[in-house]
Amino acid sequence: MDATPSPPSPAFLDRLRQVVGDGGCVTEPDALERFVAETRGLYRGTTPMAVRPANTDQVAEVVKLCAAEGVGIVPMGGNTGLCGGAVAAGEIVLSLDRMNKVRAIDPANHTITVEAGCILADVQAAADDAGCLFPLSLAAEGSCRIGGNVSTNAGGVNVLRYGNARELVLGLEVVLPDGRVWNGLRGLRKDNTGYDLKQLFIGAEGTLGVVTAAVLKLYPKVRTRATAFVGLADPDRIADLFARLRGAAAERLSAFEFIPRLGLDFVLGHIPDTQDPLSGRHAFYVLVELTSPLADDRNLNETLETVLADAIEAGIADDAALAQNERQADAFWRIRESMTEAQKGGGGSIKHDVAVPISRLPEFLARAGKIVTAMVPGIRVCAFGHWGDGNVHYNLSQPEGMDRDAFMAHWKPVAEKVHDLVQEMGGSFSAEHGVGKLKVGDLGRYKSDVERDLMRTLKTALDPKNIMNPGKVVGP
Repeated sequence: MDATPSPPSPAFLDRLRQVVGDGGCVTEPDALERFVAETRGLYRGTTPMAVRPANTDQVAEVVKLCAAEGVGIVPMGGNTGLCGGAVAAGEIVLSLDRMNKVRAIDPANHTITVEAGCILADVQAAADDAGCLFPLSLAAEGSCRIGGNVSTNAGGVNVLRYGNARELVLGLEVVLPDGRVWNGLRGLRKDNTGYDLKQLFIGAEGTLGVVTAAVLKLYPKVRTRATAFVGLADPDRIADLFARLRGAAAERLSAFEFIPRLGLDFVLGHIPDTQDPLSGRHAFYVLVELTSPLADDRNLNETLETVLADAIEAGIADDAALAQNERQADAFWRIRESMTEAQKGGGGSIKHDVAVPISRLPEFLARAGKIVTAMVPGIRVCAFGHWGDGNVHYNLSQPEGMDRDAFMAHWKPVAEKVHDLVQEMGGSFSAEHGVGKLKVGDLGRYKSDVERDLMRTLKTALDPKNIMNPGKVVGP
């Protein structure tokens, strides 16, 4: 984009204040801290004002004013992103945190309509109260917000069964870069009336407009679950176990997460009140969960027990622990959900969020391990994540005894080699975290000229003044 947003003047900031009121503006440095501090500390933003509109009309008026003056806008949800997508560089921060109402629940249609500022866990709870399930689930669900989930096409642990955010959205309400409001809040499974406009904004990270509300799909509530923690020797055996479970459980297989021994050691060493579910040490682990909407689906446990027993007898799995109650199942999940936090205890970490075809996951792990070890001898591979949908959080911890800063200086060359391999294997350099600011260069490097041209054409057509989250995804 050639257009460069203008810095907001004090007079312009006063006009914004008139739209949202004193309670909707944040300008004091201490109060602005939560709007400029990025989750991983890779970036630090700057902004003269965080604007917190209370409704869609106020969002539209703010955007109209910014469009008229050419002032940049950085939309923000829960500020839990990992790619710098909500980092402002002098632009206005447009926080949706006050727009947190559940507008409607229609259990018969299996839909819930929520504002963009709703916290994901609150949406889950509202669906549960209505006797339904909203299946999007990720570690940050207690603080991330639906607008951010939609704008980054969030994934999480249930993608295997229910899909990414893209598959869970039926309709959107969006404020366009000129301040007009597109009301596409339709809870229809079938609507074959031209372009599916909502898909333009899902995963666009606020570069094409501001998502203010969404109609989301609901599902029958989970009433029975069978959960197991399994020890295995290598990724090839993980692949074998996944194939067996997929064949035996079909759509009831909701999650299939893998963890390396290093990751489990990090959790046991740095997360209080955790314990190893198995008596022996294993190179890898899998957390598997089968779910059913039936209140007493005994076949669920029987299926899981049978598959795991057969896998152990065949030498595919070494050991397994089946959760005997909800408390034990939750303890298994706590290990998986604590992985990112626990890894901090191991020092510096070079992180990747990649995806490759499920059939090539063992090959990727083997080849990537050789590449990074050759580049940084002693590097500790802590690769974990969503085996069932091919998404690997390929995280690398610093070698023991190595200086943290010296290790972190390897981030760019290591990331390029890992992403080169992912590209060669038909994968993606960003599976569920988005592009943001961090991976703009990767998009330029790995996307084809045609893809980049199409993206920039859409951006120019919808946002000719380049005021919507400038510098993110498609770059400056």
